[in-house]
Amino acid sequence: MTDDSERARMVGINHVALSVGDAEEAREFYGSVFDFEVRGRTDSAVFLDMGDQFLALTEDDDAGRTTDDHRHFGLVVDDADLVEQRLEAEGVERIATAGLDFRDPWGNRVQVVQYDAVQFTKSEAVLDGMGLDLDKTESARAELAEKGMAPE
Repeated sequence: MTDDSERARMVGINHVALSVGDAEEAREFYGSVFDFEVRGRTDSAVFLDMGDQFLALTEDDDAGRTTDDHRHFGLVVDDADLVEQRLEAEGVERIATAGLDFRDPWGNRVQVVQYDAVQFTKSEAVLDGMGLDLDKTESARAELAEKGMAPE
């Protein structure tokens, strides 16, 4: 099916929402692995700040009842080695992949990728606001350059 009508362009992800059994327990779990500020809370959710994006942990009675090997989200971090160390310290079992994948206690699959190695890019203003000074690997720069988006 071909549709030549004007369409909105996907620009990025504002947030990812995960189902969890208990929002506060989920905040504690994610806080044991990652460094973040809490953006906000409701009676049944907690919102973890990632600069210009956030992770919403929302209570759901069905959380953890169904998982599969493919559904996941990729979380970009400044230091994947620190995440690996924290997962080990917290006794979180990794999923056998070539990358750094694990499941939270509610079965949500998280794939951790390091900022410098992927095409995902934050603006200098956002990085500055987050107190981060991050660069890209040559392969990530090449991937961005192919799209005309290489950082300066």
